[in-house]
Amino acid sequence: MTFRSPVISMKITHALFLSCIMIFASQAEEKPGTWPVDRLKNEVPAFRAVDDSLPIHSLIYEGEPIKGEATEVFAFYASPKTIGVAKEGETYPGIVLIHGGGGTAFSEWVWLWAKRGYAAIAMDLSGHRPPAPVFDETGKKVTDTGHNQKMRVRLEKGGLNQGHSEKFNSIGGSIDDDWPYHTVCSVMKAHTLLRSFPEVDQERTAVTGISWGGYSTCLAASIDDRFKAAIPVYGCGFLHEGESVQKPSIDALGNRRNDWVAAYDPGSHLGKCATPTLWVNGTHDKHYVLDSYAKSYSQVTGPKTFRIEPHMRHGHGPGWAPEEIGVFVDSILKGGAPLPQLSDLQSESDGIVSLTFKSETPVVKAELHYTNDTGLRTDRKWHVIPAMIKGETISAGGLPKEANTWLMTITDERDLMVTSEVGFATSEQ
Repeated sequence: MTFRSPVISMKITHALFLSCIMIFASQAEEKPGTWPVDRLKNEVPAFRAVDDSLPIHSLIYEGEPIKGEATEVFAFYASPKTIGVAKEGETYPGIVLIHGGGGTAFSEWVWLWAKRGYAAIAMDLSGHRPPAPVFDETGKKVTDTGHNQKMRVRLEKGGLNQGHSEKFNSIGGSIDDDWPYHTVCSVMKAHTLLRSFPEVDQERTAVTGISWGGYSTCLAASIDDRFKAAIPVYGCGFLHEGESVQKPSIDALGNRRNDWVAAYDPGSHLGKCATPTLWVNGTHDKHYVLDSYAKSYSQVTGPKTFRIEPHMRHGHGPGWAPEEIGVFVDSILKGGAPLPQLSDLQSESDGIVSLTFKSETPVVKAELHYTNDTGLRTDRKWHVIPAMIKGETISAGGLPKEANTWLMTITDERDLMVTSEVGFATSEQ
């Protein structure tokens, strides 16, 4: 048994007391819509390995305190080193992966990025630990994205869940029960932890998230300027407007509505985002509707690329599947060939729509997509017109005067697609 002298015990007690005061003070200074950015950037969170015997490591790191009580966050981590394909002394770019509503840390996702040559971390933002990754006898990763949510285990110090109440109804008063606040903190802590690993090149990191993870990506990329690239998939801001499925929940806040919008809607923060972004969505997404999406990306001051797919499905699998995401990140963090870069869309009164482009790979196909329909965007029928490629100009005629929403899709010889920004009739804006 080890004994401490009363003097040493008093010093330890005093230090713990001061530490608790500092925790309370640091949180008391924060208000909804602000984050302790310097602390989150510079203090590497404590962490411990839960299981580092597999190619995908399981770890738990220190979360943000709630009412002075410590919390913890589960994460999967994988890199070329953990999966056994690393070269001696090599460092890798890193990426932070943010799941959507109902999701968790997905081992499938970090595996995908590790095989691309990245150090990848994916955290659970609901206070849970998902099932351990499984590999077959050949070492191949067994797909487990669709696992039953009941298989996830609540952490003893798991912090907030990811329910409706934590996302919306908590606004007002303390930030302790605000899921958006803790989510950005958990993402930034994961980023700081990732950058601390010796195999990671801390000057080459990116972030991507799907659905609510795309929402969180918008916030994180606006607040954490260390990211060199950001890819919000589906998620956006201006959720209090238009047909957003989140609008009723925000409206129901009554006199707290404007407070939530100012604090936690990404539209209130995206003007600070100078990071190069790739915006991935579908024309008919009901969760993050084109109107809100366009307003969101218009706020960003950094370079923007778009991939807005006609009828893209909504989900984690469809959200991380597009090859354009990896190519976009490679172009910034690895010097890979970039996606085609497009000019602003020009729409003339005679129905001609055009743009110019720059591309290191030949562009082989272009189309103009549009809708005349009104009503819910998820129900509108879209039409397509082949476009002509001439030099570095793409044009298409025949856009009807009745068209209210349109965009160009451009495909290169790698079968990679980018799109223009969305064009709207004046009545739709």
